[in-house]
Amino acid sequence: MSDNHNPNCQHCSVRFKSIFCKLSEDEVMVLNRKKVCGHYKKGDQIFMEGRSANSIFCINGGKVKITQIGEEGKEQILHLVGEGDVIGYRSVLSGEPYSVSATALEDSSICQIPKSMFQQMIESDNHLALEVIKILSDDLKFAERNITEFAQKPVKERIAEALLFIKETYGYESDGETLNVNLTREEIANIVGTATETTIRVLSDLKKHNILELKGRQIKIKDLNELVHIANIHDHMY
Repeated sequence: MSDNHNPNCQHCSVRFKSIFCKLSEDEVMVLNRKKVCGHYKKGDQIFMEGRSANSIFCINGGKVKITQIGEEGKEQILHLVGEGDVIGYRSVLSGEPYSVSATALEDSSICQIPKSMFQQMIESDNHLALEVIKILSDDLKFAERNITEFAQKPVKERIAEALLFIKETYGYESDGETLNVNLTREEIANIVGTATETTIRVLSDLKKHNILELKGRQIKIKDLNELVHIANIHDHMY
């Protein structure tokens, strides 16, 4: 991680996508003085599971995976986050070590905000406290959904929904079909919670039926409606 990137919070458009969207001008000035920003290369770890939670992190640009190591030492991808998202806050609020790890999926610029400052801001700013409650509620809803699907959905449906989740998170490239992130087959398997070989087999089957087009790590969704159908989604999330 290098410290050659230091965006000014007062002129940062990303702030309006984050929990800091309703800060007063004075609060923004304080935030700008006390935050530290750095550039993380692809594969760099932002924070590690089990380490002391001394800061939260706001993603100014780039993409990050949130992971946890299971009992057998296998990585599970719990979430994918990007520009405007804030990470590390649950552990900071609970006063416990980080329960997950965060790793850059591509070169990313990320701002680090001290624990003490974040806690003070929440105590003094009701708008910020409400924004934090909202994202905690969203996290809980997402976790509950995943628990249900792990117990009930066949792996092909879970892989289809994982691809839709990736699309919803990062969108498409300029062609309107190619997912705007390059994930390994293992990383996709780690989102779903299945073997890499199974993921490769299912992706190949989706390609065979012209639902996907695969080129290296690039995945192009050719038939979105059919992918939604395979995912067996009833609440029209995607």
